[in-house]
Amino acid sequence: MKLRLIPRRNRSHGLLRADGHSFPCAIGRGGVTRNKREGDGATPAGEFELRRVLYRADRVAAPITALDLNPIGPRDGWCDAPGHPEYNHQVRFPFKASAERLRRADPLYDIIIVLGYNDAPVMDGAGSAIFMHIAKTNFAPTAGCIALARNDLLAILRRCGPDTRIVVR
Repeated sequence: MKLRLIPRRNRSHGLLRADGHSFPCAIGRGGVTRNKREGDGATPAGEFELRRVLYRADRVAAPITALDLNPIGPRDGWCDAPGHPEYNHQVRFPFKASAERLRRADPLYDIIIVLGYNDAPVMDGAGSAIFMHIAKTNFAPTAGCIALARNDLLAILRRCGPDTRIVVR
């Protein structure tokens, strides 16, 4: 199955189409770009695999999906430090370089789909931590991720398998 993200006129909103259904979503505050750079706030254009699902087992049940599932632990993070050997990889705190905490106080990362962006191979400074995750209630722009309402994200996950791709144009 292919998921298709269609940006809207408001550059930080989009529509995700999946299996005949459409889901509103938030995208990066910088819109969609073919020249993604770390910190630019844009969502990268391209076609990406859905690598795996991370979830907060202390807050939500394991989502129903054919994708690999991994619980998020209290020390889990994602390296966003260009030049570091672990750039754009999951890491564990304490971590000496810059990294985003995956275990957040808000619910945005209660469910994360890791997208296969800039990971095979990793290109230094080309962007990190590009996920699909839960949106803020007002669908505020993201830093480059794709964010959906929790129930929509769960509905999409039920349809996803190892061959699922997302196309962002």
